[in-house]
Amino acid sequence: MKDVKVLGTGCANCRNTVKLIEEVAQSSGVAISLSKVEDMREIIAYGVMSTPGVVIDGKVVHAGGVPSRDKIAAWFAA
Repeated sequence: MKDVKVLGTGCANCRNTVKLIEEVAQSSGVAISLSKVEDMREIIAYGVMSTPGVVIDGKVVHAGGVPSRDKIAAWFAA
């Protein structure tokens, strides 16, 4: 199971990122534990300065803007 965190303050892009990750994981058959991090200190601790950010298994894989479906699928395929 992959531990996925979406870093962001709750903007539309952050909500869309959460939804896309859920959809891609489900369609790919990948088990994930998805959580949302909205505390700015915690977001900055990851080194993310533009949101939404995505952290998978403790590693920042994306920051700024909504990732594409293909990019999300590649994270789960690796």
